[in-house]
Amino acid sequence: MAESKRRGEDAGDERQREDAVVDDVADDDATDAEEPVTRGGTATRARARAESADGRKTRKDTDRVGLFARIARFFREVVAELRKVIWPTRKELLTYTAVVVTFVAVMLTIVGLLDFAFAKGVLWVFGNPS
Repeated sequence: MAESKRRGEDAGDERQREDAVVDDVADDDATDAEEPVTRGGTATRARARAESADGRKTRKDTDRVGLFARIARFFREVVAELRKVIWPTRKELLTYTAVVVTFVAVMLTIVGLLDFAFAKGVLWVFGNPS
């Protein structure tokens, strides 16, 4: 009798699992139809191992490319990135340079005046030694 109750409970659990699997299958159909439906257990470990093995590159894949090929690839990628840059025109370059030089001159004046003011303030507070 205890076995029949367990079987009855298992049957109810199976129905709940099947309902959950039906919902999961509807979601999984859009992503991967060949992926097996798992209900826990060791199947997930095997899939995790398979996915990690697929994601890893073997040493042979990285050793096939020589030093000079990697250097050449680097320079090709640098040139490709430099082609994407929007270079300023001569007029824009002169305008940006004037703005930077003016800003630096203004900041230099402010810092110089503050330095002079603090130096006079310190001499006034502590006295003039001469």
